[in-house]
Amino acid sequence: MTETIDRLGAANQSGARLNKDAYAEAQDFLPLKGIDHVEFWVGNARQAAHYYRALWGFTPIAYSGLETGVRDRSSFVMVQNDIRFVFTAPLTPDGEIAEHVHKHGDGVHDIAFLVDDAASAWHETTKRGARSYLEPAEMPSDDGVLRRSAIHTYGEVVHSFVDRSDYSGVFAPGYKRTQNQAPAATGMSLLEVDHCVGNVGLGDMNRFVDFYKDVLGFSQLIHYDDKVIHTDYSALMSKVMTNGNGRVKFPINEPAAGKKKSQIQEYLDWYLDAGTQHIALRTEDIVGSIRRLRELGVQFLGMPHSYYETLADRVGDVGVPIDTLEELGIEADRDEEGYLLQIFTRPVQDRPTFFFEIIERHGSRGFGVGNFKALFEAIEREQALRGNL
Repeated sequence: MTETIDRLGAANQSGARLNKDAYAEAQDFLPLKGIDHVEFWVGNARQAAHYYRALWGFTPIAYSGLETGVRDRSSFVMVQNDIRFVFTAPLTPDGEIAEHVHKHGDGVHDIAFLVDDAASAWHETTKRGARSYLEPAEMPSDDGVLRRSAIHTYGEVVHSFVDRSDYSGVFAPGYKRTQNQAPAATGMSLLEVDHCVGNVGLGDMNRFVDFYKDVLGFSQLIHYDDKVIHTDYSALMSKVMTNGNGRVKFPINEPAAGKKKSQIQEYLDWYLDAGTQHIALRTEDIVGSIRRLRELGVQFLGMPHSYYETLADRVGDVGVPIDTLEELGIEADRDEEGYLLQIFTRPVQDRPTFFFEIIERHGSRGFGVGNFKALFEAIEREQALRGNL
């Protein structure tokens, strides 16, 4: 990894490094067409589906459970534009799903990739060292054949490879199309998954950077060290991995030494393992989307007035008045490629673990480095309220 880091061009003077050749450097032995879906294992899938329908504007399109002949789990498939979430809960106190929820609470189980050949993806990754979760399997049905395989990554998260080329069903065999559902909330414009962030233990970041590089053919896009991501009390380090077409981006975080407990360590303490910390959803109307989400009751982190007092001098014109950004709690950042607007929710379950980011990009491929200090101070205020700082 030292040679890779040495080749990175400095994106600024504070320790963030952007590798503009990352997409070209990514290997093509594992062509990924994008993220097919993200599956969450939760305590109550029906209530989770209601939350994402009524507050986030996701439409339920498919269901699997007792009524479809499945006896151990209940699953709801929710869609908004190109985002597809699956919420799965156990129906019995035993088994993998129940154990997962008991240990972690609600959390991400599977970040699934859409591929042209699930068997090839499995063979290419397992021969490079991936641990198999599901050997290549064909799932025939009246709607065709869905092909799938899966491997392990950090913690108990898996990556499925899904081939839908010969399948025309609503989601997968064993699911039926939902009917007579209440309409989803409107006013949001959430388009696609921008990136998924993984938290790993101290000393494990480079191990999983190497995993994504060697096993999945990714390349390192950005490196943030603890000179960038720190406050007076805590720090963390992060490296962003990307595949060749840029449709899949995975920042990987680990805690760094600080006077008090970092947000990464708080996550690890309560999730009890490495896992997916947050998922960023891209929008082209962050102001309208956040205004509507706030109206419906979604809670976001807030920024102090002092953050917005100097924002215009730092980022210039970002197409939204500063007072509107402050009203909604939206942050802004600019780099040599453009600017972005972003905001983060509070944790969306009882444990202080998983949350969402909403992001609007205008040229920038970064992740808001100029906001890190203010953001992490806001997170520390939340940690202090929870007694976890």
